[in-house]
Amino acid sequence: MTSAILLVLWLAALGATIFALVHAVRQRPDAFTAVDKLTKPIWVGILVAALAFLLLARTPVGLLGIIAVVATGVYLADVRPKVDEVQRGPRW
Repeated sequence: MTSAILLVLWLAALGATIFALVHAVRQRPDAFTAVDKLTKPIWVGILVAALAFLLLARTPVGLLGIIAVVATGVYLADVRPKVDEVQRGPRW
């Protein structure tokens, strides 16, 4: 039972990291600097490292897994909404 829960958590973390990586790759480079965040290549590198950590760790609760989940969470909660807002433009 515990291994099934860990598998579900790992798959959720893996899916979120892949989603974040694809989102970061598809954005314009100037959008990141426009919202005073790290540059696009740095975020792509962080998310690639997070994906590698998850694939190496095979669990989201080990040290590498936690690092990957935190990096992905920061991107999805802080960077992604601001980058999307800049590219969408003002809402009227």
